[in-house]
Amino acid sequence: MLQSVKPVQVKTISERAPIYHPPLPYPMSLTEVDWQVMTPVTMQEYLDNLESGNATERAFYTLSSQEYQNLSMTMSEVTRYTRDILSIIKYYRELDKAEEDVQKR
Repeated sequence: MLQSVKPVQVKTISERAPIYHPPLPYPMSLTEVDWQVMTPVTMQEYLDNLESGNATERAFYTLSSQEYQNLSMTMSEVTRYTRDILSIIKYYRELDKAEEDVQKR
């Protein structure tokens, strides 16, 4: 006795593979810096206080006006780059979330 064979139905479902979203890095933990602008007058006050023992010893770094502008521009560029990268990450995460919502319906 031969049994009848039922035809096999093949159904192809096309789905995009889920996008891996690595976790964002920890937020920056910045430490406050005590900036002090030194002029000839304030430098002399510091030296007088240092001589009398009323000032802590400090290392001084100097920047010309152009170097300060370069530093400022560099920090602005870091800020812009970080903001742009985060907006790209947000775009792809929202895109993936929207596709998940459509698939759940």
